[in-house]
Amino acid sequence: MTSIVVLGSTNMDLVAYVNRAPARGETVTGRSFRTIPGGKGANQAVAAARAGGEVAMIGAVGSDDFGYRLRDVLEHCSVDTDLLRTVEGASGTAHIVVDDEGGNAIVVVPGANASVTSLTRGDEALIATADLLLLQLELPLSVVIEGAAHARDRGVRTVLTPAPAQPLPPELFDFTDLLVPNEHEATALTGRADPYAAALALLEAVPEVVVTLGAAGCLYATRGAEPLAVPAPRVRAVDTTAAGDTFVGALAVALGEGRPAPEALTWAGTAAALSVRREGASTSMPYRVDIEAALDAPESLEADPV
Repeated sequence: MTSIVVLGSTNMDLVAYVNRAPARGETVTGRSFRTIPGGKGANQAVAAARAGGEVAMIGAVGSDDFGYRLRDVLEHCSVDTDLLRTVEGASGTAHIVVDDEGGNAIVVVPGANASVTSLTRGDEALIATADLLLLQLELPLSVVIEGAAHARDRGVRTVLTPAPAQPLPPELFDFTDLLVPNEHEATALTGRADPYAAALALLEAVPEVVVTLGAAGCLYATRGAEPLAVPAPRVRAVDTTAAGDTFVGALAVALGEGRPAPEALTWAGTAAALSVRREGASTSMPYRVDIEAALDAPESLEADPV
């Protein structure tokens, strides 16, 4: 099995479902509300575990009920939480509005995630055993850089999701093997609106880039080769929350298994397509058997979600 360590956030997603999102200053009536375990780090951990990886999580939850529930769902998905800290106070939360077209708007309150400012010796030892380290930007930037640097020193492949979008220091690019922004994050990092141009610009900083394009699929670029466009399966989206995290978690498993880039990206895109057919973040992520079944019968993805 592919060994994956995730250094990242855990949040409880507080999700309101509405016909359309409110404009500034406007109040709308929602049709339902759910609390769903999430956070970009935890989402990627669950996605990778369900896709068949051996996954461990480094991060923090609070001492509140949300913290208990976040740890429980990770353990239920066979994610190792031995190094998931519990700190006094509130867990991280994400306040999400999902409209009838599956689009979303999100406000993240870091909570316990803000306490993870450096690695422990146990964290360092765990990262050194991994095939891949998955990183995002919902923890303090200091520990993200430290984790990436330690992985590079130990020969562990680093995969960075640069979200939420923000300027990144050169050293973090230096320690990143694969960068996976969405098209908006790629634009924020490069100032280039065209995904193709943005991907080429990012190759000046990192050796491999995957720009995710939502329903249009993704664009893969590596130094010395022409960028490759990989289409996404056609589906009717119910909720796109955590589709990108599902993509990254499944992609990490595929890469760890040695699959060539086109096959790995198709695998990851299929996992993401399955996830948007259901509401929620971690609750919507497919298992390995589901991904394989969809690849064997892609027409099944076009059926109405259950």
